[in-house]
Amino acid sequence: MNTKTTWEVPRGVYGISAEELPYRVGSLSQLARIEKFSEDDGKARGARRLRIVTGGGLEADVHPDRALDLGQVSYQGVPVAWISPAGITSPALGEARGTEWLRSFGGGLLATCGLDTFGPPSSIGGRDYSMHGRVGITPAVLQETRIVSGELVIRGEVRQSTVFGENLVLRRTISAPLGGASLTVEDTVTNEGPSEAGHMVLYHVNLGWPLVSEQAQLNISSAHVTPRDDDAAAAVARWHEIEPPQSGFKEQVFLHDVSNRAEACATIDNPTLGIAFSLQFDTAALPALHQWKMAGHGQYVMGLEPANTSHVYGRRSAEESAALPVLSVGESTTYRMSFTFGPSRREQT
Repeated sequence: MNTKTTWEVPRGVYGISAEELPYRVGSLSQLARIEKFSEDDGKARGARRLRIVTGGGLEADVHPDRALDLGQVSYQGVPVAWISPAGITSPALGEARGTEWLRSFGGGLLATCGLDTFGPPSSIGGRDYSMHGRVGITPAVLQETRIVSGELVIRGEVRQSTVFGENLVLRRTISAPLGGASLTVEDTVTNEGPSEAGHMVLYHVNLGWPLVSEQAQLNISSAHVTPRDDDAAAAVARWHEIEPPQSGFKEQVFLHDVSNRAEACATIDNPTLGIAFSLQFDTAALPALHQWKMAGHGQYVMGLEPANTSHVYGRRSAEESAALPVLSVGESTTYRMSFTFGPSRREQT
């Protein structure tokens, strides 16, 4: 299925230009702001949290202590991100070994996996590579949080490094137009180590109920769909169907070939709610899209996962298959994704 969803970019806030806003409000924070919090209870205790309020119906939590990933997100009051039973916790509870990533995987609209591996855990020459890597439990250094030139902007730096190993730096910018209903995440990853470094990154975008429901429709602009395993192969003809929650559902993962266009697009449109979501990304840097379909009880989520390699079987397998992306000394690569919300384009049936 091929689709491209666009919405008109709003001009100003609630129909008022940015130049006229000072005549209407005493403080811009009445309409749009970046709020700062420190969690004080439970498993998130001690972690920082930012909240973006755009003034266009979009609110999003950003977690600086989890690589500046996105947590709870709502559009026009409707929650759109899936939150796992583990919740979005302090990185102090995260463990980068084996499959322990699952114990601190909180979901949220964006969970970054990498920077040197994603997929199942593996070991190479005595070095362990945990499931989905360690960057998602690495705190960022915040460099900027402000509204400038009509945009809400958050910038920070995350360093994944070790003695005698990788020294990879992720520089992230999150921006949202004032009065708008979109977020852009732009990442630049640089190898600041003394030797070339394997670099794998996957962006785990997690959509949940009520946006994800059997009334909604999923579209992905892919040329071909490949199932990961037998469970996915048995259901490949239904990859696009959003089913109701069911007991005993086994996760299904599909690889979408998005090389047929320069920019890939995946949408979930829910006419019952009257809203739609669009994920767009540059396929030159992110040539693969993995779809995680999970319709279990309490685990009801649709994952849309752009990645810099189609290989999803872990670091060791990527090396053995000559599918491991590599950054030379001092080399950088940039990734850009847009998350856009707008009205449904489908009629309710």
